[in-house]
Amino acid sequence: MGQKLKQPFVERRIFTERVIIASLVVILVFILLLSRYFYLQIIKHEYYQQQAEQNRIKYSRINPTRGLIYDRNGVLLAGNITAYRLNFIQEKAQQKEDSLDMIRELIVFSDDELNSIKEKLKFNPVFKPITIKEKLSDTEVAEFAVRKHQFPGFDIEPYLIRKYLFPFELSHLIGFVGKINPNELEQQQPSLYAPSDYFGKTGLEKFHEQALHGIPGQLVTEINAQGKQLSQKIDIPPVNGVNLKLTIDVKLQQATYQAFGEETGAAIAVDVASGEVLSMVSKPGYDTNDFINGISHEKFKILSESPEKPLFDRSLKGGYEPGSTIKPYIALAGLYYGLISRDYIMNSTGVYQLPNQNRKYHDWKQGGHGKVNVVQSLAESVNVYFYDLAYRLGIDRIHDFLKPFKFGQLTGIDTAGEKKGILPSRQWKQTNRNMIWFPGETVITGIGQGYFVLTPIQMAQALSILASKGRVAPIHLIQKEMTIEPLPMKISEAHWQTVHQGMTDVINSAKGTGKSIKSDEFLIAGKSGTSQVYGKSEEDIYKKVEELPKHLRNHALFIAFAPADKPEVAVVVVAEHGASGTKAAAPIARKIIDAYMENRHE
Repeated sequence: MGQKLKQPFVERRIFTERVIIASLVVILVFILLLSRYFYLQIIKHEYYQQQAEQNRIKYSRINPTRGLIYDRNGVLLAGNITAYRLNFIQEKAQQKEDSLDMIRELIVFSDDELNSIKEKLKFNPVFKPITIKEKLSDTEVAEFAVRKHQFPGFDIEPYLIRKYLFPFELSHLIGFVGKINPNELEQQQPSLYAPSDYFGKTGLEKFHEQALHGIPGQLVTEINAQGKQLSQKIDIPPVNGVNLKLTIDVKLQQATYQAFGEETGAAIAVDVASGEVLSMVSKPGYDTNDFINGISHEKFKILSESPEKPLFDRSLKGGYEPGSTIKPYIALAGLYYGLISRDYIMNSTGVYQLPNQNRKYHDWKQGGHGKVNVVQSLAESVNVYFYDLAYRLGIDRIHDFLKPFKFGQLTGIDTAGEKKGILPSRQWKQTNRNMIWFPGETVITGIGQGYFVLTPIQMAQALSILASKGRVAPIHLIQKEMTIEPLPMKISEAHWQTVHQGMTDVINSAKGTGKSIKSDEFLIAGKSGTSQVYGKSEEDIYKKVEELPKHLRNHALFIAFAPADKPEVAVVVVAEHGASGTKAAAPIARKIIDAYMENRHE
């Protein structure tokens, strides 16, 4: 074979090309490595630093302490106590299903609760703790502490829980808290609330939720690679909720609640000078402590289906005709507009008729009261006098005069749940019923019937204005300075005194309808009323109350202030289905006033 000829030039060129290609590859790889290095060390430096920091540093939420609620004298009404909850983290458990079944050896919960827990776990991240049970008993906590090593994934956590010290008496006023629901959580700032937080559901707890809740803090924990805690410090301290000091006197609140006995209804006592609410009761109440961790289905069913409606706040939401309790205001309007004077006399025959009409409007007293002036008509509650006065005033003047007393509108009291009520007028009827106003409707407005719907809180606001002779002190529950203004109408002292005299004679004159609650120690001024539950036929007008079933009897009302010559406290009472204001509501009002007078100098 012939020998191959060497080609040095070609070989050098191939070698050079290979070196260049190899060099380019090396450079390219170097550039890629450098780029990656730049990306990791420069561009993603902060991200990976945070990741590394998170492996070393754990951040956890510090819950703020919910604000406390006190009465006007510093008595604790709503506080916080330490409780314990059982939490579960799925990723730490060996067998989820077995773990849940086994824990029932120590912690009591029903099959329904177990199924509910399992359902929640399906949608809960495995690394995120879920609460299995709230408010563990002391026995459960102790037994778990001894056998904790047998239950990986489970842990007991201490927390503060609300405690109401006067749950029944203050159930509607203070309200209650419960676990925040998804809708409530969605409406709050994410930094302020967590799914395990409590949230005000009713009453003052709801209205003042933001102030009571506080602002969470942040705890920083440093750990090593083995997960052992090295150090711990508070990075951001929590801001605890604001404490509330109420205008309520809890002693008077208890006396007000007890004054009802077995009756249902509402009562409010107000400081005449300041507008501070001293007591505010809706009877019956309920145990608000039952709602904090979720009330049982059986208990809630009993409450919600009870004919006495214990969950309904009558003081703020109950709508009632004012009945004859409106007469002092109608009398004041008649004096103000010059339609009557203190000496104006009218003859009450027991029946009133409008000109050219056959319908008869009856007095409560068959045969009438004879000749009476305005003071006597208030003392004896003469319907015919006020039928005639209302007709002569007209619905427009009645509406305009009563409106500044806050009838038929929100008082603005600093709590949740107040209803508006109705102060009737031509415009109201046209807007809401699409009908014109009739003269006969004006007549019955004079004795607080017809379209009138007032709440006890509105009656209390109006009564405090009446008792103070025109000083509008906004009614309120939290101690604070309030701006007091006069009524827009300039009502003379003589007119105020005439109405006050009439209300004083209700209780202190021989023919007064409320003479049964007269006091020998101080003067009480008042006015009774009945709020119709159903309309009576003409032949039923004078039928005895005892002949009617309880649920068909009228609601009994009584308004009062004392001492009559220098009013300090104004009291409104509604005794549902009590039939007679003087027999059912007046004795309750007397008990409340007595309790106030006994404690006022303490």
